[in-house]
Amino acid sequence: MLQINSTDKWVNRDYMPPPEFRPTPVVSRAEVMAVLAFIRRHVPIIALTCFAALGIATLYLVTAVPTFTATAQLLVNSKATVLDAASVSTVVESQIAIIKSQRISSAVIEKLGLAEDPEFATGRGSGMVSRLLGWSKPQTEASAARYAVEPFERRLSAKRVGPTYLVEITFDSRDPDRAAQILNAVAEKYITDQIDKANLQDETWVKDRLNELSTQVLAAQKALEDYNKNRKEPADSTATIDKLVVAVESSKNAYDNFRHVVRRMEATRQQSSPVFEASLIAGALPPLRASSPKARNVLGISIVVGGVLGIAIGVLRDLLDRGIRAGAQEPQLSAEHGGIERPVPDAVRPDHQSEAKAKPVRFTGPG
Repeated sequence: MLQINSTDKWVNRDYMPPPEFRPTPVVSRAEVMAVLAFIRRHVPIIALTCFAALGIATLYLVTAVPTFTATAQLLVNSKATVLDAASVSTVVESQIAIIKSQRISSAVIEKLGLAEDPEFATGRGSGMVSRLLGWSKPQTEASAARYAVEPFERRLSAKRVGPTYLVEITFDSRDPDRAAQILNAVAEKYITDQIDKANLQDETWVKDRLNELSTQVLAAQKALEDYNKNRKEPADSTATIDKLVVAVESSKNAYDNFRHVVRRMEATRQQSSPVFEASLIAGALPPLRASSPKARNVLGISIVVGGVLGIAIGVLRDLLDRGIRAGAQEPQLSAEHGGIERPVPDAVRPDHQSEAKAKPVRFTGPG
């Protein structure tokens, strides 16, 4: 009797177990051997291109003008109450923009006389043809300073050091001492500019105003003294003297009131701290080594470029060889008949046909 196992009644007869997963190698051995064979065949070409690239890189390192980078650090400490990191970032980035502004650059160029430096006067010759043809105005001292601003700003850089109030400024120059001198001048000009902005009054204007009021007081007093010496009519002397006395008193009051306001503003300025305190944390020193060109990077890149170029030449050479071989196996044109000459099979060649005719053919029947 056929018995059915109750445990198999829920088994799906069409179910097939999934095949066993066996990871295949990414690169086969044949491919590796093909690559190694390709490299062995083209070792001379790859080596030649690498040596040529190294020669060009060495020539560049010998002839290139080294660049030295001076570095300094500024502390831009804000006294205002800042609540979030975004506000701090905005404050610091604003000060970085001031450091790299044209006003700071122009002041440093004028102070150090960089407009006459050949390193910063590279933009003058671009308009030589236009000046000879009369298309532009003759160059002046102001225009020379403006030509020097562009290369100056290109060599000056500033960036924030992490989430802090520190700003790192750098300057590139062919002379290490010159780079440090220029960078220190930039930091000094920026700090001086911030101090001037923190003042509550313009000292030059205050001094001029005090001198003007003092002159008015002296003039009123002198007029009163001259009138008292030279008066002749007693009837009119009282009214005139009263007017002169009022002029003297008003000028004195104006002078005293202005001095009082100046003293009060000065006291307020000394008690309150400025919004920004810019200080130089680390001054710029002449760099000991050139920042560019870097010999290791240049030589390493030249080796990589030479190797890639050699491999490309090898691949191109293999492709050309394959094309030539394939062309040799194609049907060739016959010079005599002007047609296509194809290889004749051995079964229909004339020599084989003669051999076939020479051999007797026997027919055997049954029995």
